[in-house]
Amino acid sequence: MFWRPKTMFPSSSATQMPSAKTMISAAASAAATIVLFRSIVKEYLPYEFQRYILYKLKTLINSFSLEFTLVIEEYDNLNQNNLFKAAELYLESIIPPDAKKLKISLIKKESNFSLSLDRNQEIVDTFNGVTLKWKYISKHGPIKYIPSPDNFNSMPKSEDKFFELSFHKKHKDVVIDVYLKHVIEKSKETKEEKKSLKLFTLTPDRMSGRRGDVWQSVNLHHPATFDTLAMDMEGKRVIMEDLERFVKRREFYRRVGKAWKRGYLLFGPPGTGKSSLIAAIANYLKFDIYDLELTDLKTNSELRNLLISTENKSVLVVEDIDCSIELQDRLAQARAMMPSRHNPAYNQVNQYQVTLSGLLNFVDGLWSSCGDERIIIFTTNHKERLDPALLRPGRMDMHILMSYCTPCGFKLLASNYLGFTEHPLFPCVEALIEKARVTPAEVGEQLLRYEEPESAITGLIEFLEDKSERLKREDGNKDSNGESGTAEGKLAQELDGNNGEVVKKERKVHKSQMVKL
Repeated sequence: MFWRPKTMFPSSSATQMPSAKTMISAAASAAATIVLFRSIVKEYLPYEFQRYILYKLKTLINSFSLEFTLVIEEYDNLNQNNLFKAAELYLESIIPPDAKKLKISLIKKESNFSLSLDRNQEIVDTFNGVTLKWKYISKHGPIKYIPSPDNFNSMPKSEDKFFELSFHKKHKDVVIDVYLKHVIEKSKETKEEKKSLKLFTLTPDRMSGRRGDVWQSVNLHHPATFDTLAMDMEGKRVIMEDLERFVKRREFYRRVGKAWKRGYLLFGPPGTGKSSLIAAIANYLKFDIYDLELTDLKTNSELRNLLISTENKSVLVVEDIDCSIELQDRLAQARAMMPSRHNPAYNQVNQYQVTLSGLLNFVDGLWSSCGDERIIIFTTNHKERLDPALLRPGRMDMHILMSYCTPCGFKLLASNYLGFTEHPLFPCVEALIEKARVTPAEVGEQLLRYEEPESAITGLIEFLEDKSERLKREDGNKDSNGESGTAEGKLAQELDGNNGEVVKKERKVHKSQMVKL
C-alpha cells in the first residue's frame, strides 16, 4: 500500500460556484436597492441637487476615459453656427455606401438632393491616422425665438440640433487646429458642386413697408458658354484668362490694398451677344447673377443697401447704363435734384434719384469693398454717352467691344445650329457677312427659320444680300445729303468728325484694355 499525504488546500471539487438562482436573487436585490435609492433621491432631494450629483458622477467617469468630445450646436445663442452647416456638408461627402438609414431632402429652388444623418446616427472618419466619430443628435426643448432668414423677423424653435465629435484626447490640438479647417474647406467644395446658379432681381414689394429680403431669385438655366458664343477665339481667350487671373489673386488684392472686384464694360450694337456673354461668364465662374435696374431706385442709400445685401462670388449686372440714369451733365443733374419753386418744370417724382456720385461710390468707393470676389458688368449701346469718370480703370477695368458677326462667329453659329462647320456655300456667306453688318442674333434667327440645313444657308444668303443692298442705298442717301451744303448737313458732318476723333483716341488709350469681339 502506498501512503498519500493530505493536502493543505481544499481540492477543486471542494470549491463550488454560486448557483444561478443565487446570482439572480442577488441581482434582483441590487436592482431593488437602486430603484429604492432613486425613488428616495427624487422624493427628498431638490432637483438642482440631483443634477449636481449627476454632473459629478459623469465628471468622475469621464476623468477615467481617454475620449474627448466636441459639441457643435446649430445655434450659438441666437446666431447660426457656420461650423454646424459646414459639418453637415462635409458628412454628406463621407457617408459610407453601406449606410442603413439616412435623411434625404430637396431644398426649395435647388435641383440636387441632399443626404444627411438621421437622429442619433454615427459616422466614423479617419484623418491623418486619427479616428474620429461623428454623431448627430436632435432633442426637443423649450421654445426659443431665433432670427429668421430675412434677419428682420424671428421664428420659434423647439428642437436643439448638434453634432458630437469624439476622438482620443491626445489628438485634441490636431483636431481643432487642422481637422476642423479641413472640414470647412471640404464643405466649401461640396457646396460648390451642389450649387445651382441663381438669377436675382429686385423684389417688387421691397418699398411697401413689409420687411424682408430685397432680392428674389430663380434658377439660372441659361445655356450660354464660351464654347457656344459667336465670338472670335482670341477675344474669348483674353476674357477667360482675365477671369482666371482675377479669381486666383485674392492675396494680391489684399496686399496692394484694393477691393477684390473686377469691372467690365460691354458696348456695341443691340443683338451682338452682351447678355449671352454675361451668362457665359456666370456659368464659367459658377457665380450667381444680380440684375440691378437703376431706374427702380430712388436714393443713393438704397443703392448702397442693395450692394451690401449681395453675396460674394457674384456677378452684378447693370444693363443699358446710358438709359438707366442721366450721367452726362452733372450740373444739370444737380439742379434737377434741388427743388425750386421758381422752376416750373420741376417734377416732384424726380426729386429723389441715384446720382453720378452715388454710382461712382458704389463702383469704386468705400462701399465697393463690402464684399469679395465680385464681377460688376455694365452694358451700353452708346459708349460715347457715358461720363468719362465711369470709364477709367478701377471702375470699368476692361472695355469689351461687341461688334457685328464675323466669319469666325458665323462658323461657330453654323456648328451650333446646323451641326457642321464646312459647306461649299460658306465662302459666299462669309464674304457677304463682312459687308452686311449683321449681328449674331440676326444670323441665328435666319438659321432657325428652316428645318433643312441647305434651305437655312440659302435663306441666310438671301437675307445677307438684301441687307447689303439696303446698306448701300442708305450710304448713298447719306452722301447725297452731305453734299447738299445745308446748315443741318454741316452740323452732321461736324458731329461725325467728333465721333471719329473719340473713337481714335479711345483705341489709342484703351488699346491694352479693349477687347474687340
